[in-house]
Amino acid sequence: MRLVDYLDKGWSTGPDAPCLTTDGPDGPASSTYAEVRELSSRISAALVARGVAPGDKVAILSANDPVAFTTVFGINRAAAVWCPINPRNEAAENRDLLALFECTALVFQASFAPLVDQIRGDLPGLTTLVCLDAEAGDVDFALGWDEFLDRGVPGPDPSPVDDVAMVVGTGGTTGRPKGVMLTHHNLETMSAITLMSYPWEGRPVYLALAPLTHAAGVLCFPVLARGGEVVVMRSPDVGGFLDHVERHRVTHTFLPPTLIYMVLAHERLESTDLSSLQCFWYGAAPMSAARLEEALTRIGPVMAQLFGQTEAPMMISTLSPREHFRPDGSIALERLSSAGRPAPLVTVSIMAEDGTLLPTGETGEIVVRSSLVMAGYLGDPEATAAASAHGWHHTGDIGYLDPDGYLFIVDRAKDMVITGGFNVYSTEVEQAVMAHPDVQDCAVIGLPDDTWGERVVAVVQARGGATIDPAALKAFVKERLGSVKSPKQVEVWDDLPRSKVGKVLKTDIKERLRG
Repeated sequence: MRLVDYLDKGWSTGPDAPCLTTDGPDGPASSTYAEVRELSSRISAALVARGVAPGDKVAILSANDPVAFTTVFGINRAAAVWCPINPRNEAAENRDLLALFECTALVFQASFAPLVDQIRGDLPGLTTLVCLDAEAGDVDFALGWDEFLDRGVPGPDPSPVDDVAMVVGTGGTTGRPKGVMLTHHNLETMSAITLMSYPWEGRPVYLALAPLTHAAGVLCFPVLARGGEVVVMRSPDVGGFLDHVERHRVTHTFLPPTLIYMVLAHERLESTDLSSLQCFWYGAAPMSAARLEEALTRIGPVMAQLFGQTEAPMMISTLSPREHFRPDGSIALERLSSAGRPAPLVTVSIMAEDGTLLPTGETGEIVVRSSLVMAGYLGDPEATAAASAHGWHHTGDIGYLDPDGYLFIVDRAKDMVITGGFNVYSTEVEQAVMAHPDVQDCAVIGLPDDTWGERVVAVVQARGGATIDPAALKAFVKERLGSVKSPKQVEVWDDLPRSKVGKVLKTDIKERLRG
């Protein structure tokens, strides 16, 4: 299926059903499937009129916005390739991504006009600039939205030249970003796994608070295939998130763990009606087992894990809401720190450095085979070959499979701490630190040490109103993990540095502590 086929499938189940909704100053405003489909056709025709050919790269630079998301389907209907650009990036990062992707067109919100003006001179191949929320002449170097649409001539959808649906930039937290080429088949596999692995009753209502440029966006495709409604939050706000779940009777949503911790700490959580929720996905970073147990109790038996990466989107392994519980209804505590089981259309194994596949229970790199896996890195055959060595996709994550087939991720390869000759996995220490009731969030790193080679360091953020005693926290972790794995140093910070999508930036923490 093409991306636009998910929209068209939803349209076929009810053209007048709500498709995209957002709250405005006068209350919720919805566009029906028929309206979104029509607008996507006009966007496609306008792109073709501007010379966008099948296979050309078209970027979107926007905060969460229904028209911007509709543009995704217009791009795909024109047989072009969608390139999501993170609006939180600095100008230089976006310039480098647009150059890497070789984009010929950019659709952007007016609030980003100064950024676009700053970088456009370095991008001679970027010949079409469109401001999606401006009139003609408002932005002197770009077409206004209606001006752009009026130039299109309706016609049949162009035929795709290949299967690439989107190019996504890697996070860039470990070096220069790469362009991940995801095909329609990759995203169809992801959608199929999503529809197989989680509960769906009736027409879903999906709440998108996290950026639509990332996980929150691709999760929309299976929702639309079922004729569901996507409720778009234009800006992240935890109180607003709770209001939206109650007001719109949300059935499905996704948040990274950091935001779930904020939901758990919010004063209105207990008074909010969350009974409509069927599936509350969490992922994009490891979640504290202690906080997950709290969420299962306070939010409800609806928590659902997904584990993936840009190169194998979202669904390498899954843990459905029911799998968080034992047959007798008690919480399956032994499973809460797992990443679930390998997804139905994915084969997962554990590999040693020499390419040998390891038996159950042994720790090594998590490797994957599936039609979920990317077509490769754009213009980078060497990186593509390295990622697919020995015939498997290499995730860069370290983990093991237990006898019941559950996948446990113990660390990123680059985050393992070697102290006194022992391997210490930072995620294991983080789980122990997060079990302390006064800890809101934490990151564990290794720093050079004259005695141990590296010492384990925990940087923690306290829950609102709490005070953390470093010595007491060290003792708390030592009691659970022993002296080798317990932190030799504890730092208490007001907040932790985070990436554009909320992941804690351990490289920034190391630089600050070394500086």
